[in-house]
Amino acid sequence: MNEVKANCEPFSGSYVRGDVLFLLKQVEIAPVSVAEKERAIQSGAAHYSEMLSVEKTPDARYLRLFYQALEQNAGQLGYHLACLCATLAADLKARRGREVVLVSLARAGTPMGVLLKRGVEALGHKACHYSVSIIRDRGIDWAALDYIRARHRDCDIIFVDGWTGKGAITGELHRSVKAYNQSRAARIVPQLMVVSDLAGCADLAATSNDYLIPSAVLNAVVSGLVSRTVLSERYVGEGDFHACVYYAEKSKEDLSRYFIEAVMPYLLEALSEASPVVWDEEIRRRLNKRSTDFIAYAMQHYGVVDRNHVKPGIGEATRVLLRRVPERLVLREPDAQDVQHLVALANAAGVPIETNAQLPYRAAAFIKTVD
Repeated sequence: MNEVKANCEPFSGSYVRGDVLFLLKQVEIAPVSVAEKERAIQSGAAHYSEMLSVEKTPDARYLRLFYQALEQNAGQLGYHLACLCATLAADLKARRGREVVLVSLARAGTPMGVLLKRGVEALGHKACHYSVSIIRDRGIDWAALDYIRARHRDCDIIFVDGWTGKGAITGELHRSVKAYNQSRAARIVPQLMVVSDLAGCADLAATSNDYLIPSAVLNAVVSGLVSRTVLSERYVGEGDFHACVYYAEKSKEDLSRYFIEAVMPYLLEALSEASPVVWDEEIRRRLNKRSTDFIAYAMQHYGVVDRNHVKPGIGEATRVLLRRVPERLVLREPDAQDVQHLVALANAAGVPIETNAQLPYRAAAFIKTVD
């Protein structure tokens, strides 16, 4: 394995100390272009988790879209998080637990985990929050789970993400935690809690609405200045946490703490009226059918060959436009405020935008097949 400058100690990124511990190995990685990364992924030359592309500084116009999204949806997000906090508190009481151990999936889950930790503590309960790596086709970071289990009970752990699109990461979580449990004689339940579940695959969600969670608009500068996670033998040795880059040079652009402090008043206000979430099998089956039907429709109607190239929902479409090579963006209501950041990203990259009033989600993006 190549020698790299690395720091394997847990850290809090740019968040307030105590809000989160990232169980990630800090390394230095030379970024590749988005086009180069896409070619490597689709040719099979490299897995997506082995590379990082450049994270561009958002311009003033794009940042205005983030602030507008925050102004428009912070109240809705705060209420949904409060409902999840009420659910966690009720579960803690029912099982006579000692604490809530939140394990967020870096990066989209990290700001949600910070807010949930603060909300649970505001209800008078003990909470801890770790952020760990999970990678499609590679699984969750076992070294990180070892670290957590050395300090907490298996039954207190619950996994956190921002949203689900098709449920690929949910499936990965269930498979890899099951394998981990068998290897370690552990008893972790792979429960996934999200704010918005479009595919009916999360174990708990506050809503199935496809709305813009403001943190989805940005990358590292709203996620503690941490990159997407990396798993490559060049950087990760036996017993190491999965890797990341910490973008200290972006500190002047950082909005991670700003986002938390902007949402917290809404969360705290909603705690007094929030009730535990009802998320039953009937809801999940209905959403799962909608998701399955849409993927089949998209592959036939838009000629998509690889189902992994179908990305439904605002959150997933945002990820495609920020770090993949999109083939097209499809919007149900192109003038809706919640999708204006997608319009801006697509226009800047020359990505075709289509309107489909029958779309079951607010947005969908499709990854381009490259030569």
